[in-house]
Amino acid sequence: MFSRVKGIGLFGIDSYMIEIEADVSNGLPAFDIVGLPDAAVKESRDRVRSAIKNCGYKFPIGRITVNLAPADRKKEGSIYDLAVLTAILKASGQLKAELGDAVVIGEVALDGKVRNVNGVLAIAITARQNGITDIFVPYENAAEAAVIDGINVYGVSTVTEFIEHISGIKAIEKAEKTPIPDSSLVSVPDFSDVKGQVAAKKALEVAAAGGHNILLIGPPGSGKSMLAKRLPGILPEMTFEESIETTKIHSVAGNLNKNNPFITSRPFRSPHHTISVAGVAGGGAVPKPGEISLAHNGVLFLDELPEFKRDVMEALRQPLEDGKVTISRVAGSLTYPSSFMMVAAMNPCPCGFFGHPTKPCSCTQNAVHKYLNRISGPMLDRLDLHVEVPPVDYKSLSSDIKEETSAEIRERVNRARKIQTERYKGTEVTCNARLTPALLKKYCVMSDKASEYLGLSFERLGMSARAYDRILKVARTVADLSGSELIEKEHIFTAISFRSLDRKYWG
Repeated sequence: MFSRVKGIGLFGIDSYMIEIEADVSNGLPAFDIVGLPDAAVKESRDRVRSAIKNCGYKFPIGRITVNLAPADRKKEGSIYDLAVLTAILKASGQLKAELGDAVVIGEVALDGKVRNVNGVLAIAITARQNGITDIFVPYENAAEAAVIDGINVYGVSTVTEFIEHISGIKAIEKAEKTPIPDSSLVSVPDFSDVKGQVAAKKALEVAAAGGHNILLIGPPGSGKSMLAKRLPGILPEMTFEESIETTKIHSVAGNLNKNNPFITSRPFRSPHHTISVAGVAGGGAVPKPGEISLAHNGVLFLDELPEFKRDVMEALRQPLEDGKVTISRVAGSLTYPSSFMMVAAMNPCPCGFFGHPTKPCSCTQNAVHKYLNRISGPMLDRLDLHVEVPPVDYKSLSSDIKEETSAEIRERVNRARKIQTERYKGTEVTCNARLTPALLKKYCVMSDKASEYLGLSFERLGMSARAYDRILKVARTVADLSGSELIEKEHIFTAISFRSLDRKYWG
């Protein structure tokens, strides 16, 4: 006998409709799964066989063939177990119920329990796009799938529970629509905790307002990490579309919180400097998202930047420009979105005290030069703001003066972002940092004095074409923060002052 059950396959953060076909016929006992299955899919034969027996059903004796169609696409993971089990029970005549267009997803344990799987949000989105009304997912994934409107989500705990439902014996309650959590409830450190560092705070405000990348240079203990960790608190709230896209990436990676499966606060990723290229960009036989994709719509913080391997830093260059990363493997090419703000922090030398006002540097000039040159010129060019974070003096630390809160800074950032949203309406640009060369001249209009000053600075400082573009974008953000449509000389001056440290340290 023949049966067919609908499923959905995953490839990166994209998913596609699959039909699980089962045929049970006479012949020597055999159980084959075809349709380009990987090792995890092939192993479902043993999981399904044991689950069928342990749930009180008979495993068919004969030749069993299961086909995952379309057969020319690689299938991976354990998400097909429940659909394969259902198709076999239908083909052997033990299950008479009709599923219609319902999609079945889930990993099956040997005792018949249904375990959670990754990528359920992407699966639910594909189901809705294909007109599917009912989807059966593991109980632990039900809240994640129920974020999507227009489909009925049923959380399945065991194989027996699932079969009783489709047979009309005992219904499973439909999962309630998952409420979107309030992003303000997420605890983020506040800028009011940071004493002094006025220039660094201003630079981070500009970075947040325009979505710019930033490099913080200073001695140990000056507060570089402290400042970086507070950046998400002044970034604009995520839109629903941004939340969906970010949640899809974390769902595929298996990083979602079961109790709160929808991401509404901007991600903050801080990988250790021993990370590999695959860990940053993504990797695997069928590549999983790396840190740059997990930081999509959020912040990627690289502490102790010169300690990262050179190939890791160079792997960041293209995603910083394009906002996406493409990984090619034998199974195919995958493109993950990676539109993030990069915040890098570093000491000025191996000992950390080069240029310190009170502590002497113990490094040789050659050691300092070698340390700084671990960061390439093209990487420096891609960091829009270079900011010095000096040591904080005792007077600032012991001061009772109330520092500005993240909420106050965020209010100014939101005003600047609102201006940008209106300006770039109808284009794919979301903030000043994403301005294309074609739109740069149209939207970065300078006064005569500003243009003259930028021209003189370009010649004197020997800027690259990329540095020129970056300065214009930062100046556009500074102008937005001050409410000016025209870029004035003082806005250019501020933007250039945020790029002067490469001349000081890299000379």
